[in-house]
Amino acid sequence: MRILCIDYGEKHIGLAVSDPLLVTAQTLEYYQPKNKKEDLNYFKNLVETYEIKKIIVGLPLQMDGKEGSQSEKTKRFAHWLENELKLPIVFWDERLSTKEALHVLYQQKANIQQKKKSKDKISAAIILSGYLESLRK
Repeated sequence: MRILCIDYGEKHIGLAVSDPLLVTAQTLEYYQPKNKKEDLNYFKNLVETYEIKKIIVGLPLQMDGKEGSQSEKTKRFAHWLENELKLPIVFWDERLSTKEALHVLYQQKANIQQKKKSKDKISAAIILSGYLESLRK
């Protein structure tokens, strides 16, 4: 069994997948949403290729824990995906995951292009790592 993690954005969707033992998170290339048909085909292929049984979706909460407009967009996308793929969706607090991803890239001395290409997928791996850690507790 593997878990897919999605860091949803309207321009880029960061992706990470767990190992089969649910210990580690590996980044996948980010996905640029196109249209419902292409998006569904992409995610169906991902689910089949990695034998995904659950999807974690990072929920962008405000610092006070309240949901904002981006949370609504994320939930709408997640519910659409859940209905189409018939897989359970778990929302996971993603506060500060992008900041943490940018810190990782800063430490690696990544240039601006590398940061743009990598921050979403690293954020997804950070979110998934937090979820996997919660399973072990």
